[in-house]
Amino acid sequence: MDLSALVVAQFTDIFRLGLLAGLIYTTARTRQQTGVLLPLLAGIVFVAVIIPATMPMPGTPQLTATLSGIAVNAVIVGLFWLAWQSISKARGN
Repeated sequence: MDLSALVVAQFTDIFRLGLLAGLIYTTARTRQQTGVLLPLLAGIVFVAVIIPATMPMPGTPQLTATLSGIAVNAVIVGLFWLAWQSISKARGN
């Protein structure tokens, strides 16, 4: 699988999106106790490693899938976090 197809597959992976949405929800709820940056970075790396390790794509090296997963996860988490903050500010929280 070439890199562009891998990235598109990662962006549209519903399991990845669900895990990262849960990461945003949990981080927002526990930010007073744990902060924001470290839990988000740990979650981004964890999801990027665990998905290719448990569901490998044929013909794709583990390292390539993990590194591209980190980049894809960072973009998704950034978009989710911005959406969460926008909704929170609109509600007045």
